[in-house]
Amino acid sequence: MFTLLEAQNLVERHLGSISIPDAPPELYEPVKYVLSLGGKRIRPALVILACDLFAGAVESALAPAVAIEIFHNFTLLHDDVMDRSELRRGQPTVHVKYNENVAILSGDVMSIMASRLINQSPGVVLNPVHDIFTKTAMQVCEGQQIDMNFEERLTVSEEEYLNMIELKTAVLIAASLKIGAILGGASSQDAVDLYDFGKHMGMAFQLQDDLLDTYGDPQVIGKMVGTDIVDNKKTFLMITALGNAPARQKKELTHWLTAKKFDREEKIRAVTSIFDTLRVEELTRNRIGNYYEKALASLEHLNRPRERKTELYNFASYLMNRNK
Repeated sequence: MFTLLEAQNLVERHLGSISIPDAPPELYEPVKYVLSLGGKRIRPALVILACDLFAGAVESALAPAVAIEIFHNFTLLHDDVMDRSELRRGQPTVHVKYNENVAILSGDVMSIMASRLINQSPGVVLNPVHDIFTKTAMQVCEGQQIDMNFEERLTVSEEEYLNMIELKTAVLIAASLKIGAILGGASSQDAVDLYDFGKHMGMAFQLQDDLLDTYGDPQVIGKMVGTDIVDNKKTFLMITALGNAPARQKKELTHWLTAKKFDREEKIRAVTSIFDTLRVEELTRNRIGNYYEKALASLEHLNRPRERKTELYNFASYLMNRNK
């Protein structure tokens, strides 16, 4: 059986073997640049682990796994344009290194590359794999649009936010596992259980991201902290703070959310101080723990010997304890 690290390394090698055209260089050099920045390769590794879980031919899962990684990086590239992010994994984002038009077009070609690779799935499972991939791709776009809609609103409910991150983040992790299971010959119920496991872990993953954006170490996470606060993102932390704040603190939060001119560091300090007073970090960690427990319940229900599920338990533990 593959370990998570072995699956990540296998994906990395196969990703490096993918032929990317050289011309026009303005189109393809940014693609090579994005993929060279590394990353944890978690989603494609989950495709491999899920396929291997059912003793499937892992070789048949390599192209779909890399497709998901390329698609994921395409979404990050376009997200960076929309969010005006300057750093990705500690390096300049594509629209900063090249320009915005290049970033948009290079992202487009990455989405097409991902589709071509998905279509290399074995014929007997091509239709269900393709259906899951395209449905998930649309859901990710829906989540991004909802996230942008939130930027124009002063208040967002917890339910609305959780729905958004399920679409934007969790479904791709869930789909990675379900696609891998189908490629490995899993039953319909086992594929659903793995999907649910991935969805709950994906929710925990995004809430952890929210937490790290405010409380992470910039040297570890590879980007400045407080970006969500500066950009008025309606994260779980902000929504929780607004929901629990007494009148005075709610007024102060509203001031910072509506201020057009402000000192970046002053805003981060002020909002973080309110978060601290309201125990927002603790409340967020509790919610992460709730999703973790739901994920483990889905994994327990999965009809495979416990020893064969070891790496998925390890993956869940890794996500719970990550610091970047």
